[in-house]
Amino acid sequence: MNEQGAPQPEVIRRHSLSVRLTHWVNVVCLAMLLMSGLAIFNAHPLLYWGHTGHRGMPFLFGIGAKSDNGRAVGVTRIAGVDLETTGVLGVSYDGDGRALRRAFPPWLTLPSNASLALARDWHFLLAWLFVINGMVYLGFGLLSGHVRRDLLPAADQLRARHIVREIWNHLRLRSPRGEADRRYNVLQKLTYLVVAFGLLPVMVLSGLTMSPAVTAAAPFLFDLFGGRQSARTIHFITANLLVLFVLVHVLQVLISGVFNRMRAMVTGRYVIRPERTP
Repeated sequence: MNEQGAPQPEVIRRHSLSVRLTHWVNVVCLAMLLMSGLAIFNAHPLLYWGHTGHRGMPFLFGIGAKSDNGRAVGVTRIAGVDLETTGVLGVSYDGDGRALRRAFPPWLTLPSNASLALARDWHFLLAWLFVINGMVYLGFGLLSGHVRRDLLPAADQLRARHIVREIWNHLRLRSPRGEADRRYNVLQKLTYLVVAFGLLPVMVLSGLTMSPAVTAAAPFLFDLFGGRQSARTIHFITANLLVLFVLVHVLQVLISGVFNRMRAMVTGRYVIRPERTP
């Protein structure tokens, strides 16, 4: 406290070195995995269910283009419903204003050209780096107690009244202060657990199911996902859920204080702001 007795901010160590390093490796890997994955998807921008899928078969989701009076029109079909997505999906424009008939625009894919072989090389390389990085994070997290201490919700956090209050605070864009800011809130903990032990394993396993070499050695993956094309669809959906998680995560960082949060993830130092006065 200062001379007037007002509480002062407190600096704590928020993230360990292993958490910070694996976090930033994940950022790079996920961004490049997404971009290379979209380049792979562009080679056949249709999603099916089951073991087989090819043009002419009914599909669940697809992105394409058609001509309308000489004009290229981007079309996204979801469960039989067509949506015009010209300029975003199906048809985009280059710097000279020429129409490009590609599911996802070149600036969003790795590589930017239509090289399926290079996109696969990038995707597989980054996928293994991502898996190794995840194993390092999990190993350090278990050995250091990070998972138990920081990610598992405490009993008081799982009370219905507490969860409802946290949801209400999020809806009001109200960031925690004081003692409440020393630990992740229950929504953060549950989300991180679902992502780390739910979405990410599903994404990795569904990706492996699309590999003939892997499924030859582990055919049970077909039964797990219902076929190679089902695995491809689940892989695509999971990737989009991860993108949604990242967007919400970034939004929360922007709302709760960019400098403080970014400094904590770079240096480990985090400032606890004092409780709001009534």
